[in-house]
This record gives sequence, C-alpha cells and structure tokens, in this order.
Amino acid sequence: MRSVVEGLRLLGAVILGTFTALLGLVVLLAALPFARRRAVREAARRLAVLDARRLRLDPAALGLGAVRGDGQELRYLATRAPVGVLGGLVVALLGVGVRVAGALAWSWGRGLPFDGMAPTAPLLAYAALAGTVLLFLNLSGLAGVHALERRLARRMLGPDPTEALRRRITELAESRAGVLEAVDAERRRIERDLHDGLQQRLVALSMLAGRARRGRPELLAQIHEQAQQAVGELREVAWRVYPSGLDALGLADALAGVAERSGIPVKVVCELPARPPMAVETVSYFVASEAVTNAVKHSGAGEVTVEVREQGTMIVVRVHDDGMGGADPAGGGLSGLARRVAALDGRFTVTSPPGGPTVITAELPCG
Repeated sequence: MRSVVEGLRLLGAVILGTFTALLGLVVLLAALPFARRRAVREAARRLAVLDARRLRLDPAALGLGAVRGDGQELRYLATRAPVGVLGGLVVALLGVGVRVAGALAWSWGRGLPFDGMAPTAPLLAYAALAGTVLLFLNLSGLAGVHALERRLARRMLGPDPTEALRRRITELAESRAGVLEAVDAERRRIERDLHDGLQQRLVALSMLAGRARRGRPELLAQIHEQAQQAVGELREVAWRVYPSGLDALGLADALAGVAERSGIPVKVVCELPARPPMAVETVSYFVASEAVTNAVKHSGAGEVTVEVREQGTMIVVRVHDDGMGGADPAGGGLSGLARRVAALDGRFTVTSPPGGPTVITAELPCG
C-alpha cells in the first residue's frame, strides 16, 4: 500500500512539474528584457521555492531564503523547462498505455475483437508480456525524470561546492574552539565546586576531629555528619564529571537518577529502540541533566519533563519546564550545551518566552 501511495505521489510530482516548467518558461520569456529588476528575480525565486517543495527539498538549504544577485533562479527555470516537458511526455505515454490497456481488456473481456484481433491464448500472453514491459519502462521513466529534476535543482540552486566546503571548514573550526571553551568552563566549574564546597567541608571536618582529640568526644556525631555530607558532595561532583551509571545502566536509568536527585518532580520518557553511540548518549545525558539543573535553580518550575526519542537518524532530547521562562541561550550553561551538541553536528534550540514555558531541544545525529 505504501509503495502505491509513493507511486501516486511521484506521478503527481511529475505532472505538477510539467505545469510549473511551462509556467516558468512563460514567465522567463515575458520577463527576460527586465531580468535585472528585483521584482522579476523575486518572482523567479518564488517559482524555484515552489519547485523545491514539489521535489521535497529544503528551500533554505538551497539558498532560496532571499533573492540572490547572481540570477541563478532564472537560469534554473530556463534549464528545467526541457526536463519538465520530458516528464509531460512520459506521463502522456502512460495515459495512452492505460487507455489502450483499458479498451483491450473491455473488448477481449466480452469476447469481442479489438482492432480486428480476436482474443486467443498466444495473443493474450503476448499482450500481457508487452504491457508489463512497457509499464515497467514507463514507470522507470517517471522515476528517472523525478531523480533528474532533484539533481538539477541541487546542482543549480545549491551552494557552490567550493563555498560549501569553505563553510564546512569554518563550522568545524568554530565547533572545535567551542569544545575547547566548554572543556575549560567545565574544569573551572569542577574546581569551583571542589574549592567552595568539598574543600571547606573537609577543613571543617579536620578542625572538628582535632577538637574531639582534645577531649571533646561529643563532637564525634557532628564529625560523622560532616563526613557523610562530604561524601555526598564528592559523589555529586563525580557525577557532574561523568556519570558512572551511564555506561553500566544506559541512558534511561541515568536520567532516572537525575530525576531522583532533583528538588522538583521530573518526568522522564526515554523511548529508544537501541542504545545510541557512546558520544551521542553522553551528550544526551548532559543536555538533559544541565537543563533540569537550570530549571530547578532559575526557572521556579513546579515540574520538568524530559523526553528522549529517536526520529529517523536523529536522537531528539527535549526538556520542558513550566517555569517563568526568560532563559538566556547565551548564558554559560546553555551555551556550553550548545557547543557540546555542535561538536556532534547536532542542532540545539532554546525557546523560553517571558512567562514560560521553557523548551530546550537537542537533535543529535546517530546514523
């Protein structure tokens, strides 16, 4: 059933492509003397956007978000006109074949001759074989025209390969610098946690132990309590560096631990058919953990929802809280998460209008 639907969609796309090609050719011929005017280029861009959507291509990825000054949209309309006409001819041949097959079946099904030919076993076998071969060739022609249109659109509307490579190098350099900054920021935060929290508690513990040795045994209970708190803080710092349970238990159990340690209710929905790669799993954990921590500290939220799902070749991590909103994507915590996600060629978005809610989404490639 799905293949039938895809076939009908392909047929509709080629038929629509024939009309858009002819429309583009008419516009091109009428506007050719005024090709340098912005209104003409804008009309050509809109036709190119329509064609990109017909071919299931992203107009933004093809650089069709705004009028370009190179006139590439007009050249594309001129180039694709013959391909559109070719698609129309293939569709016309399919229509003729269906019509002939229908008339043949109608006549022979009633025992009547068709075009002077009476239905016989050899003739029926010949007609079935010839019809199957012609239908296969026609459908192959439809698929070929559609593939040619997509390739032509990418080639003529997409960015120049050299420019695309230059942009990719720039993106990699920026993401590398971002990763280094994120690592340095994480180190500074760990040092601050150790210095301001655990170190001071250990100093106080040492002083209490010294006083107890000088004849104050009643301080032993306080020493025990301080030691327990120091162990808890040390465990928390270790989990921030890397959660040991992530390797052994997996992402779902590690996130369940985040929910248990949180000061507000956290609902975790982790629906993954299989464990993702280690790097993706680690970044997914830190995105969810840091987002929950920010919600607890800054948003005033009463509840947080963490969703981890697989969508195609992407792992999508979405953290939603019902707090006051106003989260700053350029803040230290969120910008560090954005750099972590960018290092894996992922996408990171923050939606946090004043008054809430706040939605943090990370999309990480895993295939």
